[in-house]
Amino acid sequence: MKRSYLIALLLATVLGRVNAQNPIIQTSFTADPAPMVYNDTVFLYTSHDEDDTKDNFFTMYDWHCYSSVDMVNWTNHGAVASLKNFKWLDKTNGAWAVQCIERNGKFYLYVPIHGTGICVLVADSPYGPFSDPLGKQLIDSDHLWNDIDPTIYIDDDGQAYLYWGNPNVWYVKLNEDMLSYDKSIGNNGVVSVDMVAESFGKGVKKDGTSGTKYVEGPWFYKRNNLYYLIYAAEGVPEYIGYSTSKSPEGPWAYQGIIMERSEDLAFTNHAGVIDYKGNSYFFYHNQGLPNGGGFRRSTCVEQFEYNSDGTIPLINPTKEGVKEGVAHLNPFKRNEAETMAWSEGVKYKEDNEVGVFITAETNNAFTKVKGVDFGEKGAVKFTAQLGTSTDSGAIMEVRLDSRDGLLVGSVQVPMYGGDGKWGLITIDVEKITGVHGVYFIFKGKTEKVLMNFDYWQFME
Repeated sequence: MKRSYLIALLLATVLGRVNAQNPIIQTSFTADPAPMVYNDTVFLYTSHDEDDTKDNFFTMYDWHCYSSVDMVNWTNHGAVASLKNFKWLDKTNGAWAVQCIERNGKFYLYVPIHGTGICVLVADSPYGPFSDPLGKQLIDSDHLWNDIDPTIYIDDDGQAYLYWGNPNVWYVKLNEDMLSYDKSIGNNGVVSVDMVAESFGKGVKKDGTSGTKYVEGPWFYKRNNLYYLIYAAEGVPEYIGYSTSKSPEGPWAYQGIIMERSEDLAFTNHAGVIDYKGNSYFFYHNQGLPNGGGFRRSTCVEQFEYNSDGTIPLINPTKEGVKEGVAHLNPFKRNEAETMAWSEGVKYKEDNEVGVFITAETNNAFTKVKGVDFGEKGAVKFTAQLGTSTDSGAIMEVRLDSRDGLLVGSVQVPMYGGDGKWGLITIDVEKITGVHGVYFIFKGKTEKVLMNFDYWQFME
């Protein structure tokens, strides 16, 4: 019995690692996920925790963007905006939780800068480049240090609402330009939401007096004529709670907990919710990557179903995440190496020559791409752009369905004497048909491989 238990435990551990999808980004630390559905694609904007923490506090300089059309493979588009976008700003830290929305072909990125207020950047594309149209804060209220975590929604009548705040909630009604707001309501346009137990649950403030459960990180949206305000509650550590309303301006009714506290989560949490291709998805962050922690967080996602009355069920954080994609990946077009479902021992980089790419830092590092459909005719050739600047005898193996799965080809990685030098290599592979996971395994003669990988494509 004991031996059987140990075998079962080992198998569960191995299978859990093989099937891991959370955190969905492994090549850098990301937090405060803000998904946006546009043109049949999910764009995911995140804040970015640096690997090296300064003064044992949040160390955040820029905002990143990722995209997916299947909810299992995510493409890294790198840093799309940073504190450097604000020429008038002298702060070098504090790029906190972000959200993006499209209106009339423009993309508006609402960003809080800790201690400065909420700013807005604008672009013609969800990938940027973003620019600062105001040259100042959009929200510069009496609660400057609490003006964080903006969340934006455009209602059916065209009215846009911007909610935000810690430890209270405020909102403004944005004008159609998305760069200004109606000053005729509230306190010069800023409306303070009534923080009562009926709206946000009964809680206790930091000073021990009565308050509500609401803390920060609101996510505001509408679904089936019901308005939702999801938020981090009763920290720290925080759980995720929510309230609903029949009006975008309240009053709100507290509904309960969505995600409970867990030792696998960070001491903060921040949610984002979307519907996509007939499914509902809940984004949050944890501390699940190696060297992760409260100041080095990682984005995760779970699929869920609303209850029949529109309430949200309790959602448990998992390592498996989204088990099945909503589309298959086409291997016969160019695919970026930074598109992946999972990776280990890999970091992302950017340069002016190829943009975003990945670097394998250790021997046997790998990336996995899920749900690749080779069809009935199949593939017999493979091409990739990659290179190394070290004499490590670098080889990239192409395997199917697991790290130790069928080896269909090996690519001898060319050495070019420095970063930014690339070789385009084509090889024959064993014929592949049907739907598979594709694994790229990076190997070398030394523990440090330092292999750069830009893109790949299979051919018939």
